[in-house]
Amino acid sequence: MPKDRRRRRRGNPGTETETKARRKKKKKIKRSLAVMFAAFESEKAQPQPKLDRAYDDDVVESSAEESSYPPSPLLHKPYIPDELAHRPDIRAAYKHAEAEYRADKSCRFVFTSDRYSPRSCLSNDRSLLHIREPAKDAVLFAANSVVALESRLDDEPLNRCSGLWIQWDDKKNTAVVLTSAHLIRAKEYDEWKNEWTDEYHREAEVIVRLLDDTTAEASLLYLQEHYEFALYEVVVDKPVQLSTFNDNVNSGQDGFRLGRDENLDLRITHGRVEYRIPIRHERCHYMYFSNDEHRFRDDGGPIIDLEGKVVGIVNNQINETFLPSSILHKCLNSWRKLKCVPRAHLGMTFTSIKLLDPICIERIRRKHNISSGIIVEQVSKESNAEKLGIRKGDIIERFNGEYISSTTELEKMLLDIGGDQFDQAKVLNAEIGVQIQIFRATKLCRRVRNLTVIVSDCGENIIEGTYPITDGLWK
Repeated sequence: MPKDRRRRRRGNPGTETETKARRKKKKKIKRSLAVMFAAFESEKAQPQPKLDRAYDDDVVESSAEESSYPPSPLLHKPYIPDELAHRPDIRAAYKHAEAEYRADKSCRFVFTSDRYSPRSCLSNDRSLLHIREPAKDAVLFAANSVVALESRLDDEPLNRCSGLWIQWDDKKNTAVVLTSAHLIRAKEYDEWKNEWTDEYHREAEVIVRLLDDTTAEASLLYLQEHYEFALYEVVVDKPVQLSTFNDNVNSGQDGFRLGRDENLDLRITHGRVEYRIPIRHERCHYMYFSNDEHRFRDDGGPIIDLEGKVVGIVNNQINETFLPSSILHKCLNSWRKLKCVPRAHLGMTFTSIKLLDPICIERIRRKHNISSGIIVEQVSKESNAEKLGIRKGDIIERFNGEYISSTTELEKMLLDIGGDQFDQAKVLNAEIGVQIQIFRATKLCRRVRNLTVIVSDCGENIIEGTYPITDGLWK
């Protein structure tokens, strides 16, 4: 009998195994919830941290204290009765009472007195009347995750940008903010390229201005020069609101660019998302935010849709360019997994056929039976692509056996190739081969070629092919 009782106390071995498995699963869930990431629309949204709502407690306390405090004095505007208007002492008393009235009024309406200050497009642009209400809700929803950042170099101001929260670590009380690389870019401006220099000050001091009017020092976690974004870690004493992203963005859709000014007030700019043929010194994966307001610098701020979801971050407000969330999604996944963003460098830039005028598209289809693909715009001097015979004007129809119709599709493929290669080899600057199907513009023929590309975490620079003129026409 004692043995039987001991066996019953031990319990069923199978049940104990299941219990241990459940405990391990709970611990795993707790560990996974300790670090929360921004949600993308294609992923299952993670539970957001509960933000402090101090005013809820204040309401309870104020209701309990209200009985012990008399109500505030009435705020009535003074005036002079007509029958006393001739008396100088009454007029003097009126001036004194009027001054007190204005002072009391300014104190009482401190939270709403700025309603007469310059307003955003959502108040003064009547063309937005049909989307005003959902747009306001979207802006206020997204604003919770938008902060301001400032950089300094040798105690001198360097740049100001906006940013958004993308990660929260509950155990370490740290958060990660995503912003534009312009925050630590050298100030020299290249007038020929119409852009800032590619030199970055990684050692620059960066301060994040939090929404409660406090500041926190930020440390650089990662700088991605090709996609022009930076990640900073900040120690915070309470949870932050993480951004929600939308990978799906269509040309022509309404959007709003958000940023914060020197007073932390929200800046709101309405525009439309569009694809364009990039100019020479622009990355071919850019999208564009067309708008009529160019006085604000909102680099690093989000472009949001009418649901408040981020469809991209601004990397150059002057040129109206932004990095779409579909590419940013892959970049952040690589960084979380590999702590870098490996990408296959082709040594070329491209334009999508579908961005051309319909007359040109129809002509290419009619004469060469090509309905989609990407056109080679530049080939880097002495690159593998140049050595292989690829020239400006050639059309890439397939990449690794897959038809390709846009530069965004190509960019995702390059990130996948780079990520897979680095995940296996654990080294950067490695050479691998890719297969491309080319339509040669000069010979009007198709060829399949194997191109050697380099997997790198750096920005890809395209070197223009030039040659010197040393002999004159007349001697």
